[in-house]
Parts: sequence; C-alpha cells; structure tokens
Amino acid sequence: MRQTALNKTEDDRDSEDRQSDRAAKERLSRRLVTAFPIVRQVQGYRAEWLLSDVTAGLAIAAVALPIGVAYPAIAGLPPETGLYASILAMIAYAMFGPSRQLIVGPDAATLTVLAASLTQLSVTGAADRISVSAVFAVMVGVLCFLSAACRLGFIANFLSRPVLTGYLCGVALSLLTAQLERLTMVHIEATGLLRPLLELGRHLDLIHLPTLAIGAGAFILSRLLKRLAPRAPNPLFVLVIATLLAIVFDLGSLGVSLLGPIPAALPNFVLPIPAASALDDLILSAVGLLVVSFGSGIVTARSFAAKGHDRVNANGELIGFGAANLAAGLFGGFPVTGADSRTAINDAVGGRTQLAGLFAALILVLVVVWLTGALQYLPVAALGAVLASAAIDLFDLAELRRLWRTSRAEFLFAAVAMSGVVGMGVLKGVLIAIGATGIYLLARISRPGDALLGRIPGRDGLYKLHREPRAEPIPGLAIYLVQSALVFFNIDYVRDRIRWIVDRLPRSTEWFVLDAEAVTTLDSTAAAVLEEIRQELAQRQIRLGFASLHSQPHQLLQRAGFLPKIGSEMLFNRAEDAALAFERSRRSPKSMNPGPLAADNSGG
Repeated sequence: MRQTALNKTEDDRDSEDRQSDRAAKERLSRRLVTAFPIVRQVQGYRAEWLLSDVTAGLAIAAVALPIGVAYPAIAGLPPETGLYASILAMIAYAMFGPSRQLIVGPDAATLTVLAASLTQLSVTGAADRISVSAVFAVMVGVLCFLSAACRLGFIANFLSRPVLTGYLCGVALSLLTAQLERLTMVHIEATGLLRPLLELGRHLDLIHLPTLAIGAGAFILSRLLKRLAPRAPNPLFVLVIATLLAIVFDLGSLGVSLLGPIPAALPNFVLPIPAASALDDLILSAVGLLVVSFGSGIVTARSFAAKGHDRVNANGELIGFGAANLAAGLFGGFPVTGADSRTAINDAVGGRTQLAGLFAALILVLVVVWLTGALQYLPVAALGAVLASAAIDLFDLAELRRLWRTSRAEFLFAAVAMSGVVGMGVLKGVLIAIGATGIYLLARISRPGDALLGRIPGRDGLYKLHREPRAEPIPGLAIYLVQSALVFFNIDYVRDRIRWIVDRLPRSTEWFVLDAEAVTTLDSTAAAVLEEIRQELAQRQIRLGFASLHSQPHQLLQRAGFLPKIGSEMLFNRAEDAALAFERSRRSPKSMNPGPLAADNSGG
C-alpha cells in the first residue's frame, strides 16, 4: 500500500512537471509570436506553400529591382541605396511585421517628401544626401516604435481616404513634372505644375533628341505592357530592353546619359550621424515622413487585407514599419513603407507568408553581388520613363471621379490636398493634407445631428418626428435627441438649436428632456453652457431633464454641481422612462416618482 502511494505521488509529480513544461513552452511560444510574428506564419506551414512563396519571391524581386534602382533618383540618391533599402526593409518587416502579404520598400510618395526635406535642409552633396537620408530612416523607425508604444495606430483612422487620395494625386503630378529633366536633358529650375512646362517650352532647342527618343519609347512600352500584362514585372522588362539598346547601339557615345557604375558590394552596418542641420528641423521633417509613409503604407495594408477579409493591426504595422526603416537606415538606405506594386505582385502570384519577402531579398542580394555591372549601361531617360509611368498609376483619376459623384464636399478636400502639394510643395502639402483632414472631421462633428422624439398612436417606443409622419409630440413634453459628444467646438451650435426649438414649443410645455444616449463624452465648456440652458428654461417655467446619461458625462456634471440643481427626479435611464414619468406626473402631480435612476456605467 505504501509503495502504491509512493508511486502515485511520483506519477503526480511527473504529471505536474509535464504540465509545467508544457506551460513554459506555451509561454515561450507566445513570447516568440509576439516578438516575431513570422513564427505564427511558419507554425502551421504546409509543404505545398513553399513553391508559392518561392515563385512570389521571384516575382517580387523582378519588380523590386527596377524600382529599387529607379526610385532613389527622386531624392537625388545613387541607385545602390534603393537596393540596400529594399533588401534590408523586406528582411526586417518579414521578421517583425504582422501582415502575411504586405511587402515594404521604396515608395514614390515617401521619396518625394524625402527629396523636399533634403532640399529644405539645403543638403546638396551626394555623400551628405546619403547620410541624411539614412538619419531620416532611423528617425522614422524610432518614431514608429514610439507611436506603437503609445498605441497611436488609431491615428490612421484620421487620414481620410479623400484627403489621402488628393495628396497622392498631388505627389503624382509633382513626380511627373520632376522627370522632364531626365527625359529631355534640359535643366529646369521652376517648381509646381505649369511653370516647369513653360520653362521647357522656352528651351525646346536644348532638348537632346536621342534622350527624348529613348525616354518616350520606354514610356510608351511601359504603358502598353501595363495594359496588356498588368501583373507582369513591366518595369523590369522596360529597363532590360533599354539597357540592351544602350549596349548594342552605344548610346553613351551619342550623349545619352547612363546610370554609371554601381558598387558590387553588400551594405555595411553604419550608424548614421545627424548632419549639421538643426535638430528641430530634422525632427519636423521626420514627422512629415512618418505621416506620409505610415499613411501610404497603412492604406496599402488595409486594401489588401480587405481583399482577403483580414483585419489590420495598425499598432503592429507601426512596429513592422519601424523595424523596416531602422534596418534600412542602419545599412545605408532611406525611409520606406508598404509598397503597393510589390504587394500586388505578391498577392497575384499567390505568396502565402513573409517567406516570399525573404526569398525576394535573397534574390536581390545575388543581383547586388553579381549583376550590377550590367546596370551601369541603363539609360537615365528609361528610369525617368519608369518613374513617369509610376506617377500616372499613382494618380487615381477613378477615385476622384467617384468622389465627385458621391460627395462634392469630400472631392473639395481632395482637391485642396492635391493643390497644396502641387502649388506649395510636398512638405507643406503634408501639413495641408493633415489640416484638411482635421477640418473635415470638425466640420462633420461640429454640427451634430439631432431630432425631437414623439409617439406613434398605438405603438410602443419613441420615434423621430421628422422621419415618421405619424409620430406626434407628447403634449407638455419635449424630448430632444443629440447625436454626438458635447464638447467645446459644438456645444454653441447645440445651444442655438435648443433655443430655436424652445422658441417654437407650445406655452404648455413643462419638461425639456435631453436624450443623451449618444453623448458619450462631455467637457467643462458643455457643462457651463448646459447651466445657461437650464436657467433660460427655468425662466420659461420649463424643467430640464436628462435620459440615458453615460458615466463620464454624469460624473463631470455631478462634480460641476449641475445635477443637484435639476434634481435626481429629472434623471432617467431611458427616454421612454422620461415620457412615462411625465405622463404619471400629469395624472398625479403631487406623487410624481420617476423611479430609481442612475448613470449608465457600462460605457462612455
């Protein structure tokens, strides 16, 4: 018996040890998944997915290579920086990013903002531009991490689609005009949309015709391939053909500008040191880059997530973008973000996990080591043509048309953002886009919807008088529903609406009840105005009451001394309770008892 008991004790201990080991392994697994989201992707990895991820990696690399070579020219950077940024960003995001499909890398809008930042800081030397761009990448990465730590991913919700559409259209127009010099070899100093065209028109005799022919041909070919084979790596085809023509016909001897030698070396770890520019200027520019890159990247992430019926973790994306930018900056790159073209290729080919991004990065490493010799013969005009084609794709005319049809007000905000970018520069355009978003939000909530409620004979409940023709006001009682938080920038409008309504109420009105079901937030300014309203109603012998008062407004009004003035008997859990209490008071004025009333502590 004793031996049996001892055996059971040992078995129990073994079972507890096994359970403890399993719990420890589960905790370790959860920590690994939290730190490295790719762990979750490979935990249930299937063998048949490998071919899809490898094929997607090849396709991504085929698109990322020409873009990595071409896009740095937007900011006056050498082509190898684009390859370095592409490689390191894809590796870092694959390890730390939450999305299975999103591919990060150089982005036209972000690079346009980077170019404007470098110009504003008067960074002109090639080495300085590389260094400062790397500093910006590191700063954007750090800002992404700080934003994620502060749970600021919700800011993405404030970048309204109309404003972002207008901003990107403005970037597209700016990017398009910036290619005039590469396509013609005519030095152009003017900025904006029309002035560069006018300056080019005054110097038509300086256009280098062989360069123009190469650029025009590459642009036409790019647009044809885009139409005939939209999912193919068209930029790669265009640049390969242009390079072959340059070699066969020795275009360099004709004066056509070529890309030139590209270092056949992998990027080295370098801690970028901030330039002599003022730190506040660097931070301001980095914030602008963060807004644009995160806004563009999160829209790409949301678009492809919606296609696959997935949810986007905005704070997780901030961590992924932060890791990508930090890695790019520490290895000689520049700020990056979610890349729509490379993500679209990944989605079209059928990439299943971020292993596709790792395969693409490996292929680009092989290109950097072995194939950079051929890239030196690439005509600069062909790069300009690829960028011009990308600008046309970035200009979302269909979305502007949709906005014009559905909401002229939202189209106006898109037009304001677009004109701000084109007319005042990209950095100011960023601020205008943010300001337009804020104006749009304030305009929507500074004039909240409201309604008077009444009854429909023979039916329970309360109904909006302006919607239900059969609804009738309750004699002696006005129930006013306001559909918004009550804060400093809309409370004056609500007060004026209440005054307008009260002036038109019958003289027999005894109660005015504010249905606060939608008032989840209330500030001290609103409390002071509500006291004004209470006093004005009291002068008319009308009692003010509240229904469905949430916890936060209830506590603030209690601390402000407002609720004791109206009395607990004028607080109701629901608007229907207020109506029943008023009807009881009419039948028995001396024994009015609305019943137990309390604040709603479940929300607000």
